[in-house]
Amino acid sequence: MFKELLSQVLRNVGLGGNTSLSQIAEKLSSAAKQSAGKQERSFTFNSLPKNLQEMKALPEASLQDPYATAALSLLALTSFESDRESSIEMLNFLQGPEPLNPRSLQQISDRFMDGKFYKVNSFFSGATPQNNYTPSKPYTIVVSSNPYSFENEGWATLYLTSGGSDNPRPVKLRLKPSTSQWFLSEIQYLGDIRVPVAQDKWA
Repeated sequence: MFKELLSQVLRNVGLGGNTSLSQIAEKLSSAAKQSAGKQERSFTFNSLPKNLQEMKALPEASLQDPYATAALSLLALTSFESDRESSIEMLNFLQGPEPLNPRSLQQISDRFMDGKFYKVNSFFSGATPQNNYTPSKPYTIVVSSNPYSFENEGWATLYLTSGGSDNPRPVKLRLKPSTSQWFLSEIQYLGDIRVPVAQDKWA
């Protein structure tokens, strides 16, 4: 019975029955480190900020938490189509000492070409291609990390998950030590996702 149980455990961690104890210990240690490095944080909002004043009223706007800054980056984008000026103002607040440059702004604009603004809503919980990326309310954003997210001191790469993608998408942040604030460095999560049903001619 014990041998069968041990064999099952070894298979679960990717090891065969003839594995040495040192190999087992190394594998288990590695798995433990990977598990310890993973974290998920949820942020819930009753409404979406329409301007910088409303964003600054949110407790997350202290920017002391990199996960919160990542979540706020998505909130700032929700106005990009209807009120670009306010959206850019919120993004520049999150960017801190280095506001968006024309190249970065153009990259964001390009991601929404051909009616693809649905990408933004896809990162809220409950939004799927089947419901045309309609978020559940209150609005919830899940931000995650992996064992390598804080590998470089003063920098973080965190992840948002879209209902239209199988893999989490990255957002880069940078720490300002003098204020202990985490600022937005680069939005990398706006790549293409599955088309919503309403726009899918094969649906």
